[in-house]
Amino acid sequence: MTTDRLTIRPTKTPLVGRVSPPGSKSITNRALLLAGLARGTSRLTGALKSDDTRYMAEALRAMGVTVEEPDATTFVVTGTGELKAPDQPLFLGNAGTATRFLTAAVALGHGRFVVDGDQHMRKRPIQPLVDALQSLGVAIAAPSGCPPVAIDANGTFKKNRVVIDAGLSSQYVSALLMAAACASEPFEIELAGAEIGARGYIDLTLAAMRAFGATVDQPSPAVWRIEPTGYTATGFHIEPDASAATYLWGAEVLTGGQIDIGTKASTFTQPDAKAYEVIAAFPHMPAVIDGSQMQDAIPTIAVLAAFNETPVRFVGIANLRVKECDRIRALSTGLNNIREGLATEEGDDLLVASDPALAGQHLPADIDSFADHRIAMSFALAGLKIDGITILDPDCVGKTYPDYWNAMASLGVGIDRG
Repeated sequence: MTTDRLTIRPTKTPLVGRVSPPGSKSITNRALLLAGLARGTSRLTGALKSDDTRYMAEALRAMGVTVEEPDATTFVVTGTGELKAPDQPLFLGNAGTATRFLTAAVALGHGRFVVDGDQHMRKRPIQPLVDALQSLGVAIAAPSGCPPVAIDANGTFKKNRVVIDAGLSSQYVSALLMAAACASEPFEIELAGAEIGARGYIDLTLAAMRAFGATVDQPSPAVWRIEPTGYTATGFHIEPDASAATYLWGAEVLTGGQIDIGTKASTFTQPDAKAYEVIAAFPHMPAVIDGSQMQDAIPTIAVLAAFNETPVRFVGIANLRVKECDRIRALSTGLNNIREGLATEEGDDLLVASDPALAGQHLPADIDSFADHRIAMSFALAGLKIDGITILDPDCVGKTYPDYWNAMASLGVGIDRG
């Protein structure tokens, strides 16, 4: 039985212990798709098993890919080199990676594919990717500009070059990159303008593609050239999730503790690992923090900023408005529920009026997670120092970190459900 409320009890001692974050969601979903597009059997180890990755695995199964799960961190994927049209729409919950990646990948299949999600996913934009695929001659439609997306695929792109607007999300570029290796001729992708959300995630995509045998060149920062190699089944190890690590890094600095996550920040390849240096500077974090290249870490840092010695302005975070929820609004709402005036939205900037004296106070606040895993996990950090912090819909953490509350409890954090 689950409950929709969880209250954190402030910790009076530093948090000390070892917690191993789950595998990277971003890398797991890339590897699952590439393994599904490959011929033969791939073994993915260190993988994340969560709502988002299960949606991807289930979608692949519905399209004729064999996906086995021999243990808690392994997928064994056997593909035929082609995704078959499913009998039913592909339901992907609120998994942005799965939704965007599959929309492009199925365009090279045969038959009708419908990519859909829950009420939250149906508010997340996909029109730039739809426009790009339409320019390639794909019969695709998303009447609302968000899922559901209907694709009538005929196995090919009619052109070998596309221009994509990635200002809202780098996932559009990643989706086209992964699909392009399965095209019938060399393919070129060009950015429309210089703006791109979290470019580091494209590096993750390229690394995964190359591990599965793809050949990609980048003659300029805005152009990629992909050879029509298809993919080769392989063994692939997935590193821990850097976004998940930010909560543990945050808990460590906030309590003056020592939490061993088993991986040095410098060894991560994911963009959110850039947050480590900012978090390590607490309580003297910079006055201005640019979140454009570490977007999923911003909720963690914003909650920490409430306890910083000086106010913090977050810039470059406009894309947070089109994540699982409007994260800028969710952060300002939650912080102001703790104390009115603690956060201010100025356009797409977020200003946090830091106050170290918040620590130790009794400030009862119900934090609406907006069904967003990152909002729930980030505001748990506030509960380590403030008495009365209650997270609503705490089980939404299952999207990427199902064991989060158990991990916090293992460090000695008191948690009351109900």
